[in-house]
Amino acid sequence: MDIKLRPVDPKVVNWKDLTKDGEKQLIPNRGPIFIGRVLMVAGLIFLGLLFLPWRQTIPGRGSISALRPEDRPQTIQNQIGGRIEHWAVKDGDEVRKGDTLLVISEIMQNYFDPELPLRLDEQLEAKRSSANAAEQKMVATEAQIAALRNGLQYQLESATNSVEQARNVVKIDSADLIATRSFLETSIARLERYEQGYQDGLFSLTDIETRRLNLQNDRAKVISAENKLSNSRQAYINAKIELNNIRARYNESLAKAQSDLGSALSSKASAQGDISRLRNEIANIDVRRGLYVVRAPQDGFIVKTLKAGIGETIKEGESVATLQSKKPLLAAEIYVNAMDVPLIGLENDTRLQFDGWPSIQFSGWPSVAVGTFAGSVTVIDKVSSQNGKYRVLIRPANPVPEGDDDWPIQLRVGSGVYARIILGPVPVWYEIWRQLNGFPPSLEQEQGGHALD
Repeated sequence: MDIKLRPVDPKVVNWKDLTKDGEKQLIPNRGPIFIGRVLMVAGLIFLGLLFLPWRQTIPGRGSISALRPEDRPQTIQNQIGGRIEHWAVKDGDEVRKGDTLLVISEIMQNYFDPELPLRLDEQLEAKRSSANAAEQKMVATEAQIAALRNGLQYQLESATNSVEQARNVVKIDSADLIATRSFLETSIARLERYEQGYQDGLFSLTDIETRRLNLQNDRAKVISAENKLSNSRQAYINAKIELNNIRARYNESLAKAQSDLGSALSSKASAQGDISRLRNEIANIDVRRGLYVVRAPQDGFIVKTLKAGIGETIKEGESVATLQSKKPLLAAEIYVNAMDVPLIGLENDTRLQFDGWPSIQFSGWPSVAVGTFAGSVTVIDKVSSQNGKYRVLIRPANPVPEGDDDWPIQLRVGSGVYARIILGPVPVWYEIWRQLNGFPPSLEQEQGGHALD
């Protein structure tokens, strides 16, 4: 049987085979055309989405910390060793600065005596008496030295006068000796002339004998003058020796007195050293007895006591409890990859998600995030941490952006946090290309390191 085909009316909407008068009509299927149009529209939409603005962010995860060192959890140590006598707190208690946490008792034998300060005061008084006695001895010795100097002055003047007198006597005796020798020479010359005259008959024998007798007398006078000069010279030497003896005796007495003065000064210095040591020991005893009570260094909460029981012995500098500051200056401590650090600047805006607070965050559109909180970059570490990442501290934004809430007051140190540091906008296609290639965020930077939106 022959089948004839006829044209199909484009307005026919029911797709089925039609037969009439033995003829069969074929209706074409429009499904591929519809799918093609859908794909074309989707492609146009996707292409438009590629050019939408996308806000680049740097993700980081960490925990809540404190910006100031004094606000971070700290351990409390006892400064001296002792025996636990009483606990004044328990875990979770709120304490104020100076409150008693722990009372301990002494375990060192050197400090067992309850009247030890009194004993040390007695020793201190004895040492003060020794110092006063040494001071008095120094005064007496200095007076003795002054007296020696005055006495030496008088003795030296007297001895010097004696030496001068002996020198004058030597001069006089020397002059007398010269004069007698001159007389002797004159007598010898006269005797020679008289003897010549006697031979010539000019003088008598009596005259010659008289002249000879005078010559003997003059010789005797010379010998006497020589002896006298010798005695005067010896007296002069003795006077100088006596002067030197006076000086030697003075130097000896002065050396002994100065030695006594040095001994007194040494005794005084030793006593003063002992006084200083005793004062220091007394002060240390007072301070040590004040350390029997371990007190809170600041307002806060006792997180955990690290020692238990009564009667347990603890060592010097041993940790006894952990304290958390009452009002810490909180900051989010997050860690970012090293390749992202150069793109982060101080005061960069940040969106934070805290553990325990439901939130929905869109990476590229932070403005539509729900349940996140605003923050600002405060600190960027100059060196990497042990994990190879860099630490960034984030504080609450100031002022808080309109429509945002302050950080929850229930936040505690150690709570988990996820942050996205907001950078500049780029097209969506660029972000996809960057992610596929594993490149870091790219944006223009100001000279100070802040992003240009």
